[in-house]
Amino acid sequence: MKRIIGATAPPAKAGVKSVLVDEGSAGQRLDNFLLRELKGVPKTHVYRIIRSGEVRVNKGRAAADTRVEVGDVVRVPPVRLPERVEDPAARPAPAREFPILLEDDHLLAVDKPAGVAVHGGSGVSFGVIEQLRQARPQARFLELVHRLDRETSGVLLVAKRRSALTGLQEQFRGRETGKTYLALVNGAWPVQKKVIDLPLHKYLLGGDDASAGERRVKVVGKDDPDGMRSITLVKVARRLGAFTLLEVTIKTGRTHQIRVHLASQGHPIAGDDKYGDFELNKALQRQGLKRMFLHAWRLQFRHPATTEPVALEAPLPADLRQFAERHAQPTTV
Repeated sequence: MKRIIGATAPPAKAGVKSVLVDEGSAGQRLDNFLLRELKGVPKTHVYRIIRSGEVRVNKGRAAADTRVEVGDVVRVPPVRLPERVEDPAARPAPAREFPILLEDDHLLAVDKPAGVAVHGGSGVSFGVIEQLRQARPQARFLELVHRLDRETSGVLLVAKRRSALTGLQEQFRGRETGKTYLALVNGAWPVQKKVIDLPLHKYLLGGDDASAGERRVKVVGKDDPDGMRSITLVKVARRLGAFTLLEVTIKTGRTHQIRVHLASQGHPIAGDDKYGDFELNKALQRQGLKRMFLHAWRLQFRHPATTEPVALEAPLPADLRQFAERHAQPTTV
């Protein structure tokens, strides 16, 4: 990572580094920024120092998914490598390619399967991005543009150039992209219920100790200072017996937004192990639904190089399609 020569940073105690973010690193997630800065440090340790607050951005605590910008000062604490740290190359992520929806010199769009994390960290050794890098050793640049939950399948964008990464992430932050998911929910979703505009708050189960809790999200009141405005658009696609297949478009990209918004309306996603109907989920597993029925179906954006509109679509995976067909009714909405 390049540093700006002559740049001043706040005084730091011995062993602490203050790194000034330059244009080459602007737009990166904080965790990815640190993984490049602290080469050889285990990912679990990087996430631990972020959660503990030892890493600061402009003197304030920051989450792993915080985007750093030009001019930000990142406080990097001293880290001591364990005495026995394996060379990362000794146990690389297994090389793997994924079904390609689009590829050119600027970007790669893949159809991510369910059960695969998009990147390593927080108990996961590797994800899509590490496997792609291992499968494409000649690639000079491969970075995730956005994220999908591990349990969610569907369209995932990877940038092959820094300019593409920053351009696409700017579109995501500016809500200029169109992201539509397919979700199967329990019960009959009211056709007239088309907009969910409810703030969400991210918290940790088991108290405030970030190292011990599990990340969860809940709906809060509109006057809650910790609430983040979250907007979800819902369209009934089809009635499937005791379920409803929905087309869900998110206008904001909050953590677990779709899952929490739908569950808050009394219609949790089938198979959701965090916010769903747990007894129903057990019954659905016996019927063949082994995971959450949420799929990133369509993604629309402007090409980062040509500005031409791009519309991608990932077909419903075989396991979800077969489950839906078994519950299909002859009429559609």
